[in-house]
Amino acid sequence: MSARILAIVAAIAILTATGCTTQQLHNTGQAWQRNQCTQLVDQQERERCLANAGASYDTYKKQSDLENTQGK
Repeated sequence: MSARILAIVAAIAILTATGCTTQQLHNTGQAWQRNQCTQLVDQQERERCLANAGASYDTYKKQSDLENTQGK
């Protein structure tokens, strides 16, 4: 598991260093999450996971901004 996290961190660092936008990073993360969701055995968990992975960038950004303003 720690090797997987390290790979994700490395991929994000590479993508960030190459000038990817936050929306591109979000889309990359979504694709990875959908891939992980398809590996879930339980159908309800898989559907819930895929629904969360399907959130648009705008929805993600609004939620992120809201959480950031509430945390201050």
